[in-house]
Amino acid sequence: MSRILGVCVLFSGAQLVVDAPARALDQLDFNVKGDDDKVADTLRDASLLLAAQAEGNTNPQDLFATARAEYGRLLGSLYAMGRYSGVIQIKIDGREAASIAPLDAPKQIGKITLSVDPGPEFRFSKAAIGPLAADTALPKGFAVGKVAKSDLVSAAASAAVDGWRNVGHAKADVTEQDLTADHRANTLAASLRITAGPRLRFGALAVVGNERMRLNRIIKIAGLPTGEQFSPEELEDAAERLRRTGVFSSVTLIEDDRITAPDTLGITAKLAEEKLRRYSFGVEVASSEGAKISGYWLHRNLFGGGERFKVEGEVAQIGAQGSGKDYSLGFSLDRPATLTPDATGTLYFKIAHQDEADYVQDSAQLGLNFTYYFSRDLTARAGIEYNMHRVKYPTRTDEFRTLGLPFGVNWDKRNVKADATHGYYIDAGARPFYGFGGTDSGFTAALDARAYYGFGDTDRVTIAGRLQAKAVLGASIGKVPPDYLFYSGGGGTVRGQAYQALGFVNPITRERTGGTGFIGASIEVRTRVTESIGIVGFYDYGQIASDGLFGGTTKSHAGAGLGIRYATGFGPIRLDIAAPVSGGGKKPQIYIGIGQAF
Repeated sequence: MSRILGVCVLFSGAQLVVDAPARALDQLDFNVKGDDDKVADTLRDASLLLAAQAEGNTNPQDLFATARAEYGRLLGSLYAMGRYSGVIQIKIDGREAASIAPLDAPKQIGKITLSVDPGPEFRFSKAAIGPLAADTALPKGFAVGKVAKSDLVSAAASAAVDGWRNVGHAKADVTEQDLTADHRANTLAASLRITAGPRLRFGALAVVGNERMRLNRIIKIAGLPTGEQFSPEELEDAAERLRRTGVFSSVTLIEDDRITAPDTLGITAKLAEEKLRRYSFGVEVASSEGAKISGYWLHRNLFGGGERFKVEGEVAQIGAQGSGKDYSLGFSLDRPATLTPDATGTLYFKIAHQDEADYVQDSAQLGLNFTYYFSRDLTARAGIEYNMHRVKYPTRTDEFRTLGLPFGVNWDKRNVKADATHGYYIDAGARPFYGFGGTDSGFTAALDARAYYGFGDTDRVTIAGRLQAKAVLGASIGKVPPDYLFYSGGGGTVRGQAYQALGFVNPITRERTGGTGFIGASIEVRTRVTESIGIVGFYDYGQIASDGLFGGTTKSHAGAGLGIRYATGFGPIRLDIAAPVSGGGKKPQIYIGIGQAF
């Protein structure tokens, strides 16, 4: 037996009274019959009137329109909870809102009374859907005897349609549905029929909206497998490849309404291009490391094929204690869909000057790298690079030349890259290298692993941890460029210790040098005090070794401190104050930058 929901006067068992500004609305009573707090809270959370009052909206016309829309809003919430005989009453100064004609809207509103009788919970007396494709997984709650939530019916329909689409039936749809509520038995009988339609193949990709990007490159980058069986996953992958170029501000792949005989489905890429050029600047400050100014200029579509040309520059250690300024300038050219649609080729060149306390180095680097995208989260990289270094030590000048084959993987599952509260990040890489002349040959390896766990109301507290491990294997300290070696201390390793405070001294030359191994560990507890301001407590540990990752002589130190974060649209502004905990060091250090420390 079915029943059409009506409107009538009810008494309530639960009541919420909230006062609004008296000039338009003196009182809003929200009454929910019964003693189920969960139902009452759900309805209040869904209420448009309560939301309007919380926002301070007192305009009578707006409140009248909101009240009329409230019926559908609350009815949808009741259905979502499996309650199909609920009754809703909304009175504006004693008049039922649904009975007031729009042209007779009140000029003033003093009181709104909203009463809801949720009615009993309905359960499925029938939960039938089909036919289903093999391996289709329906929601567990869509079964006889379970609470008949309307969302479960929708989810079952979506799962059934997706099941057919996943095996090539792109036009699968719900063609019949019978939903019958029995108000005497408090049950819902749900029966849905799916029409799968024919199995289809991808047709040609059409493109609209491109202005500067060449059509042949768009098709190549998208990599849509024309002629192969339709797949929603392949369709989304094609869209993601186009987004990944950075050329487009909007990418939408639209399926044709009609099938092209005999069995192909055309796809149209609707695109909107970004501005061609972009630039960015950043500043970081630390008490011992000095200031660092960095920036880049980017051309998103240099030759019309999605090529990204980037010029990056950096000036670091401005005003640093015990060292001069560092400079670097780099050029890179990325080309998407090189070799395969999921591979990006990068040609890069970089020159740098480093004026450190222990040496002055001029270097140049030329390389070619390929990045392969397994998914949005997982990438792999491999390439070849040539490095030249000219290093002036206090007692001599050395030259180093190496040819390396770097490779690695990156797995990024953070929920928000600039300010993560959940997930993890892993970057692991290695580089066998051949040394020319007096330069040793060897192997470098590096691991950067981070994890985040948020809890409390809206992840108000987040625990973040980081582990770093770096090593040079098969080469001695004095036979490789100094930037292949590792120091500890400063913003990227151990806060509270001076920049590169931890190193080794050659007992023969008395020259200071880095180690062949570095282990670093950091933990932070991040707490949001307000929506914009957060407080962070942290502890950092670092260790270096003179032979491999752990061998030879080892030294360690630690630091700890407190920080403040101010949230912005591009990441939090960071201020950290830290002091040494062990391993030497005397003065507290201050760090200012953009983004979390890790």
